[in-house]
Amino acid sequence: MAIVRQIVAFLAVLALSVAAQARTLYVAPDGNNANPGTSAAPLRTIQRAANLAQPGDVITVRAGVYRERVSPPRGGTSDARRIIYQAAPGEKVVITGADQVRNWVRVEGQVWKTTLPNSFFGKFNPYSDMIHGDWFDPMGRVHHTGEVYLNDNGFVEAASLDDLMKPAAREPLWFGRVDATDTTIWAQFKGVDPNRQRVEINVRQTVFFPEKTGINYITVRGFVLEDAATPWAPPTAEQIGVIGPHWSKGWIIENNVVRNSICSGISLGKYGDKWDNTSANTAQGYVKTIQRALADGWSKENIGHHIVRDNTIYNCGQTGIVGSLGAAFSTITDNTIHDIHVTRTFSGAEIAGIKLHAAIDVLIAHNNIYRTPLGLWLDWMAQGTRIAGNLFHDNDRDAFVEVDHGPFAFANNLFLSPISLEDNSEGGAYVHNLFAGSINVHAYDSRQTPYLEPHATAIAGFHDNPRGDDRYFNNLMVGRADLSVYNNAPLPMRMDGNVYLDGARPSRFDAHAVVKPHLDPGLRLVSRPGGLYLQMRFDRSWMNAQPHRLVTTALLGRAAIPDLPYELPDGSPLRIDTDYFGKIRSRSNPTPGPFASPGTGELNLKVW
Repeated sequence: MAIVRQIVAFLAVLALSVAAQARTLYVAPDGNNANPGTSAAPLRTIQRAANLAQPGDVITVRAGVYRERVSPPRGGTSDARRIIYQAAPGEKVVITGADQVRNWVRVEGQVWKTTLPNSFFGKFNPYSDMIHGDWFDPMGRVHHTGEVYLNDNGFVEAASLDDLMKPAAREPLWFGRVDATDTTIWAQFKGVDPNRQRVEINVRQTVFFPEKTGINYITVRGFVLEDAATPWAPPTAEQIGVIGPHWSKGWIIENNVVRNSICSGISLGKYGDKWDNTSANTAQGYVKTIQRALADGWSKENIGHHIVRDNTIYNCGQTGIVGSLGAAFSTITDNTIHDIHVTRTFSGAEIAGIKLHAAIDVLIAHNNIYRTPLGLWLDWMAQGTRIAGNLFHDNDRDAFVEVDHGPFAFANNLFLSPISLEDNSEGGAYVHNLFAGSINVHAYDSRQTPYLEPHATAIAGFHDNPRGDDRYFNNLMVGRADLSVYNNAPLPMRMDGNVYLDGARPSRFDAHAVVKPHLDPGLRLVSRPGGLYLQMRFDRSWMNAQPHRLVTTALLGRAAIPDLPYELPDGSPLRIDTDYFGKIRSRSNPTPGPFASPGTGELNLKVW
């Protein structure tokens, strides 16, 4: 026992010694990189602090604008010994990929131009860097990763200089031309002198992104991260965002504003290799990408486990959050994602508020996603994924599940856009959701796509996508919501406890459906000071028309193709026993829809 006590005492002393070595490094606009980084003598750049920081250290950045790309050379060693980058409490700290440009010369009318030597951009010039890649559609013209900003408002790239010389439309245009020595940028400034305003242009590809992979356990919190010349991010290429962990483990990205990205905001995705952007027209292109990633160490032990929470992400041309393979085992919660791909000057198959490939054991919960072409896109290998309590509205489509075999579960979500769900998968469980838009089911998809070992990245097998094997329990279906689209599904469907209002149509599989075609609940999402409110009428005639069962792992059964149960990542049973607000549901007769016992009559529910 004496030896044991000595060992415990030694470990305690060692822990105190390690803790004592942890320090806070300070950065400020009036600092100097020759300083020690103390509060009284701060550093000038965040990168200098990153170069000095060791596991356990905290980097506190004071108010100001930092025009740099931060590339951490190292990360922490564990969740308890991470490196933390944080804005000073209560202070606005901007890290930007843009530089301010003056010396604009009027060409004619509202068109001005500036000419910069190519050396201004160093090794990366966004105005000669074309957007390209697998599944990218340029729509018949050229696009670049550069942009022009007037007081934080981005301009739209013109297809030609002739187009820019025409009278300005609602969105002002810019156009660039790069020759052997100079870069010339033209822009429309409506009613302002750009030399008297804050005009910036992109000069950096990213803002906070390690050059090396495997930089683990970093926290980034409280910053404004903006104005990055990010590339197109397909699942088969390196995915670079304004910020991202670059194929690492255990990052926390929280309480930031991420905005003005040419393509992606936050990237949790794939590293780069010599096969980048070579797979769009190859039948097995993405399968080969997965196999190479497995050979390169893609596993639960090495990759993913990120936390992305409480961020506001907007004005991104492709995605708010993107992640091929690298987002596995992560948590994405309480983010506001909006105004994604709003200019629509290009297109492609990788555009959404959140676009994930291989969302293995990922939790996507309590996010507000709006004004996107597609709110959430789970593409390939969504397995063990839980999508819970999200608010989708004012999107073209709210959610798309593509060639996944499950098990995955959507619970307590509000789907308020014209198209609630596009289903090209099997093994989905849809429980206690509010569907106010249509549900589109794809025909047979012959692609052989992977399913995985439970709670792991290892491939267990491949299967085509025949449709069916979905579960719909205790959902509230309104208006154009229609489950009869599953009537001819080749795989068995399981449905029970769903309520259909205002013309919503049941499926033949739903033997105990409550159908009230003439009862309009008056759904309306209203913005008021302090939040978003859902107005609707609840009626006892459909709330209590029949008893409903509490949805559990036992009730959901096993997803057919992978032959796996609906369970939590640690293997414990799944129970949908709380509602959208976290309120406990009745175990004997839970209320259908996302709200547990909300009352009756006209209700105004604060949903965000």
